[in-house]
Amino acid sequence: MPRPNEETMSIPLKLVRPTDLVHRAQELYDSVARRAYEIFESKGRTCGRDLENWLQAESELLHPVHVDVAESDEGLTVRAEVPGFRVENLKVGVEARRLTIAGQREAEEERRGEKTIYKESCSNEFLRVIDLPAEVVVGKAAATLRDGVLQLNMPKAASSTIGAGERQS
Repeated sequence: MPRPNEETMSIPLKLVRPTDLVHRAQELYDSVARRAYEIFESKGRTCGRDLENWLQAESELLHPVHVDVAESDEGLTVRAEVPGFRVENLKVGVEARRLTIAGQREAEEERRGEKTIYKESCSNEFLRVIDLPAEVVVGKAAATLRDGVLQLNMPKAASSTIGAGERQS
């Protein structure tokens, strides 16, 4: 039987203080703002393209992460696509009604004896903040990383479960 590697095993959540992730979010926001301004200047300071410049800066600096959130009577399941990220590259912050997922990886590729003809790169960093549709029990959240998909299972808090049942009646 093949031995699974860490990308297919259940992983412990690397919980971090929400304030640490808020600080990182502010740093990323500032980086995107600086890059958006550089783009604005490089395009001759053309007004009216703020959103276009911001989105271009985001796409250059941040890795897109697609997320699915599913709710059942018992809890919430969040799946985030994080291909190429390893367990040690991920940080997760769980609050009662908010989930924050951050990732940062280093480029490890080195080629010798080749002449680069064309090179594309993508960002090696992401940050997603997700407002949860129900309150969850923070200490009972569990995560798995398998085939580039981070899955978080979070049981609902008792008040959310009761509230969900009342809404259905």
